[in-house]
Amino acid sequence: MIKRYLKCMSLAALVCSGNALAAPERVGDFALLDYEGEFHQLSRYLHKQALVLMSYATSCADMDSRAERFVALSSQWKDAEIAFVFIDSLDEGRRAFDGLDAGLPMLEDSGQLVSETLNISRAGEVLVMNPQRSSLLYQGPTGQQLEQALSAIADGLMEDTVKLDSDGCPIRYPVKENHANQVPDYATDVAPIIINNCAECHRQDGVGPFAIDSHIMLMGWSPMIREVLINKRMPPTQIDPYIGHSSNARYITKQDLQTLIHWIDAGAPRGDSEEDPLESLEFPDRKRWHLGEPDYIVTSPAHDVPSTGVLDYIYVDVELPFEEDKWVYAVQYLAGDESVLHHLMTYVTAPDESFWGPENEGVSVTRRFVEGYAPGKITAVEFSEDTAVHIPAGHKLSMQFHYVTNGRSTVDETQLGLYLRDEPPKYEKLTQVLSADFKIPPNANNYELQAEHVFNEDVILTGVRAHMHFRGKDMKFSVTSPDGSEQDILSIPAYNYGWQPHYLLSEPLFIAAGSKALVTGAFDNSLSNPSNPDPEKEVSSSHESWDEMFVGYLTYHLAEPAN
Repeated sequence: MIKRYLKCMSLAALVCSGNALAAPERVGDFALLDYEGEFHQLSRYLHKQALVLMSYATSCADMDSRAERFVALSSQWKDAEIAFVFIDSLDEGRRAFDGLDAGLPMLEDSGQLVSETLNISRAGEVLVMNPQRSSLLYQGPTGQQLEQALSAIADGLMEDTVKLDSDGCPIRYPVKENHANQVPDYATDVAPIIINNCAECHRQDGVGPFAIDSHIMLMGWSPMIREVLINKRMPPTQIDPYIGHSSNARYITKQDLQTLIHWIDAGAPRGDSEEDPLESLEFPDRKRWHLGEPDYIVTSPAHDVPSTGVLDYIYVDVELPFEEDKWVYAVQYLAGDESVLHHLMTYVTAPDESFWGPENEGVSVTRRFVEGYAPGKITAVEFSEDTAVHIPAGHKLSMQFHYVTNGRSTVDETQLGLYLRDEPPKYEKLTQVLSADFKIPPNANNYELQAEHVFNEDVILTGVRAHMHFRGKDMKFSVTSPDGSEQDILSIPAYNYGWQPHYLLSEPLFIAAGSKALVTGAFDNSLSNPSNPDPEKEVSSSHESWDEMFVGYLTYHLAEPAN
């Protein structure tokens, strides 16, 4: 009774009367990029008492005054553990906000899916959420009631949900309304999206934890599928779609997301089609050499993978029989057990080098990276025309294996096919490694780092790869030309230790001599990072997985052949 009384005093009699105060209302986890390309996820705000979100619409006549009051309120609470953001609930897009300094992050609600999930009905409406409990604490207008709610939250007195009517311009959801009137058809609308975005991993013997190979399976897993789409866990290896492009990344359009989410919300109906496209789906032979028989096949040792647990990396050195220099112009991996092999990296190393080679001794070094394996697509790669990786006589291959467990013990024995030439190509494929030494303080939510390298010759950049461990948060690749102009190459706003693909650029980039390549990023060593083993620990840079690494890899070749 005393707690209830204090809460009522804090929130004022209006809030505690009638139906304004209700039992705690749960909100699902969600994630969005803001218009600066930063990643925001409700569950990544565990280091805060609350996340305060305001719906923004540039077309609303009094939006400026509402936003000013909201920004002013955020300033009042800048020393508290409360975060403030806007959300573009009308999906007006980045162009609508060019040149607009809202004063706070503006979340891009592409397709309006988060706004409709949160039941936002008015521009200027404010939601206050508890990240620790995934609960809604307040939904209503700015003003005295919101200020009282924030005071109660700061004092630890507010647990229930307060809902008040808001004024302001209405937020409409035309696609949701259209899909409510005509639910997307499973066979013609929904199944093709699953085939194009999910099926290659979520199939029998695939790396996905369950197969989506029929309507029944899709319907059964639909609540989880909705959740991981809204919080951006899936598809994996997402990058900022406004910066660069790579076929190795996973893109899914807002139209496809709307179709999937609204179909799930409608109960995932089967529709009238007699044929189930997922049941009849066939996959290419993943045990076949798609580039023809390789010139040399490397077979890894048999690796026992247990049924459960988190496995550290496995490193293997492979001796080669070549007595003369060789040049690799294409590769293909044949995974022994695709359901557990999560990634594999291969380098050319000198006889006395480990997998890390010269990275053990420098923060900016040049290496010979062959290629990586990642789940999903068939890993058969032909390098750019007249480009190859050099294997000097007497050198070997060093391989790094990462396995995930799936509930059953198994054995993996993976093969790497090398397609070779004896004569040097026009260009040698190289990788520039940019790294940094550091110590991350305990509970640091956004520990920023950068590494750089100046290219002394004109080069063509063909790909990039980010490498951090469990506390990695984000990484971006950019280049500054000798004239001072800057260009972003590719951005990974939500780094995931489990997914480290080599992002091949759809359009190779010319980098002039004297240009500075820059890798910027951050670590999250707080409790808001679900992968963090121990937020109370200071973490040093080291190749060991329980420590941390900050490494950006840039794959390139010279713009002109070497003499």
